[in-house]
Amino acid sequence: MDQHRLDAAQMPIVAAIYCHIRLLLDRLLARVCGGFGAISGWLLGTDPTAIIPISVNYFPTRECNYKCGFCFHTSITSFVLPIEEAKRGLKLLQEAGMRKLNFSGGEPFIHQRGNYLGELMKYAKAQLRLESVTVISNGSLITEAWMKKYARYVDMLAVSCDSFQRSSNEAIGRFQNARTDHVAQVERVRDWCVEYGVIFKMNTVVNAVNWQEDMTEQLLRLKPARWKVFQCLVIEGENAGEDALRQADAFVVTDEQFQTFLRRHACLGDVLVPESNASMRDSYLLLDEYMRFLDCTRNRKDPSRSILDVGVAGALKYSGFDEEEFIRRGGVYNWSKPQPSPMDW
Repeated sequence: MDQHRLDAAQMPIVAAIYCHIRLLLDRLLARVCGGFGAISGWLLGTDPTAIIPISVNYFPTRECNYKCGFCFHTSITSFVLPIEEAKRGLKLLQEAGMRKLNFSGGEPFIHQRGNYLGELMKYAKAQLRLESVTVISNGSLITEAWMKKYARYVDMLAVSCDSFQRSSNEAIGRFQNARTDHVAQVERVRDWCVEYGVIFKMNTVVNAVNWQEDMTEQLLRLKPARWKVFQCLVIEGENAGEDALRQADAFVVTDEQFQTFLRRHACLGDVLVPESNASMRDSYLLLDEYMRFLDCTRNRKDPSRSILDVGVAGALKYSGFDEEEFIRRGGVYNWSKPQPSPMDW
C-alpha cells in the first residue's frame, strides 16, 4: 500500500510532459488547419481561434451539506439535469476534445447519495474513455460502499480540508452538525483511495482563519499526490454582494499572507500546487448545473447558453477562459491512474 502512495505522489515527469506536448499539438493543429485560408477553413469547418475544452469542471449540483463561509459556488438553485441529458452533454464535450472531466459542486455526492455522480463517472470513463475522470468533495458523504462500486471509474479524488483543527473547521463552516469530525473522515477517504486504487488529492483554501496554521505534519502523514492550495476568492453574487448567500469578506487574506502560508509549507515540494486569485479566476472552464459555461472575467459568474442548446463551440465563446493562464498554472499534468484492461470494465 505504501508503495502505491509513493508512486502516485511522484506523478512521473514523463507523463506530465506527454500531456503538455499533446495540448500544444492540439493547438498547433487548429492553427495549421486555419492557416490554409478562408477556403480551407470553410471546407474543414475549422476556427483557428476556437478553444479546445481539454479540461472541464462540471458542477452537477449547487446543493451542499456544509456551510463554508467563503464558498464561491453556492446553492442558489437546486436544479439537477436528468441523467440522460447530462450524459448527452458530456458526449458533446468529449467530441469537442475534452480529455479530463472534474466533478465538483456544491457537494457532488449529495444527489441520490452519490449514485447520480457515480453513474456519470462510469459513463465518462467506461463509455467516453476519457483520460481522466476526477471529483472534488468535502468527503463527508463518501462511503466505502460507494468506493467499492465506483472507484474503478475514478482517476483522482480530491477532498477539501482547510484545517486539521476542529475549532478552525467550525469557524470556517466546514461541518454539517455537532457530530461532524471532518478530519477523521478525510483520513478514512484517503485510506479508501489507497485500498481501491484511486489517486488521493487534497484541496485547501487559505483564508483568515487558517493562514497561520502549519499542516506539514498531517500532509506528510496523508501523502496526497497533489495538494492544491487556493487563495480565498471573492465572486460577486456568490460570496459577495447584497443578494449573495455567503459573505467572504471576513475570510479574505492578503497576497502576503497567502505567500507566508506557501513558504511555511515549501518543504513539501512539488506536491504543493498553489493558486492565487490571479491564476485561478479565469483559468478554469466552469460548467454549471444547466451545462452553461461561467465567465468570471468581471469578478462574477456570467453564464453562456447551455451546450445542450447551442453546442460546445457556441457556448465556449462566452466562457471567458484564459487558455494561456491554464497552461501557465500547470493545468495539464499526469492526471490518469493506470487503467485496467477493457475486459475488467
